[in-house]
Amino acid sequence: GVMEDKRNIPIIEWEHLDKRKFYVFGICMTMMIRVSVYPFTLIRTRLQVQKGKSLYNGTFDAFVKILRTEGTAGLYRGFLVNTFTLISGQCYVTTYELTRKYVSRYNNNNAVKSLVAGGSASLVAQSITVPIDVVSQHLMMQRKGESMGRFKVQNQDGKRMLVFGQTKDIIVQIFKADGFRGFYRGYVASLLTYIPNSAVWWPFYHFYAEQLSSLTPKDCPHLLLQAISGPLAAATASTLTNPMDVIRARVQVEGKSSIILTFKQLMAEEGPWGLTKGLSARIISATPSTIVIVVGYETLKKLSLRPELVDSRHW
Repeated sequence: GVMEDKRNIPIIEWEHLDKRKFYVFGICMTMMIRVSVYPFTLIRTRLQVQKGKSLYNGTFDAFVKILRTEGTAGLYRGFLVNTFTLISGQCYVTTYELTRKYVSRYNNNNAVKSLVAGGSASLVAQSITVPIDVVSQHLMMQRKGESMGRFKVQNQDGKRMLVFGQTKDIIVQIFKADGFRGFYRGYVASLLTYIPNSAVWWPFYHFYAEQLSSLTPKDCPHLLLQAISGPLAAATASTLTNPMDVIRARVQVEGKSSIILTFKQLMAEEGPWGLTKGLSARIISATPSTIVIVVGYETLKKLSLRPELVDSRHW
C-alpha cells in the first residue's frame, strides 16, 4: 500500500540534478565543514605519528597544548594546501554517481552498485588526494622550532615564511629526498585505508538507516534517520580501518616504504593499542562532516533537482 511506499528512502539519481547548483552548494558546504573539523584532522595525524604518548596524552590534551604553544594558527597548519583535496571530493561524487549509472546496466542491486561505485570513486579520489595529503601532513608536523616528521621548514632570518613559502619548501624537500615517487608515498596504504572505508561506509549507512527506520514511528523524518545513521556508519568504518590509517600516516610522514615493516615496528613499540591511535580524534572529525554530508547531500540533491522534476516527486 501507499504507507509502505512512503517509507522507502528515495534514492535520487544523477540525471535528476542541476549540476551547477550541486557543485556550488557542495563546495560552500564542504568548506564550512573543513574549517570546523580541520583541527581534529591535524591532531589525529600528530597522535598517530608520535611515539607512544611522548607529546600528547590524547585528543583533548593535544588540542589544549597546540592552542597554548602555537595558537589557533597551529591548529590550521597545512589547511590551505589541504583545501585542494576539495577537487578530489568533487571527483569522488562524480565518479560515484557515474559508476552507479554504468553498473546499473549490468546489475541493479543497490549494494553491488554502492560497493563498486564507492570503490572506484575512492580510487580516483585517492590518486588526487595522496600527493596533497603527503604535503599537508608534513606541514601539520611542523611545531614551534622543531618537526615531528622527516622535513623541517626553514625559517628565513626568523621572519615567518608565507604560507605557500612553507609549502614550496616542503615540496622541494620531498622531491630532493625521493623524487616524484615521494608524493605517492603511502599510496597503497591510503587505498587500503580509504577504499575499505568508503566501501564499508555505504552498506553500514544503509543498514543503520533501515534498522532505525524499523524502530522509529512512521512519521519520523528521513533526514533525522539519515543524520544518525551517517555518523554511526562513519564511526564503524573508522574503527575498522583505523589500524591501516595509523600505518598510512606513519608511512607518509616518516617516509618509510614498507607497510609490513611499519606495522611490525608499531606492534613492537606500542603493541596492539598502537593501532587505535588517533581513533577518537578521527571519529570526532568524521562525525560533523558525515552529518552534513548526509543531510547536505540529500538536501542538496533536493535543492539541485531540475525544476521540472520538483513537482513530480513527493519528498
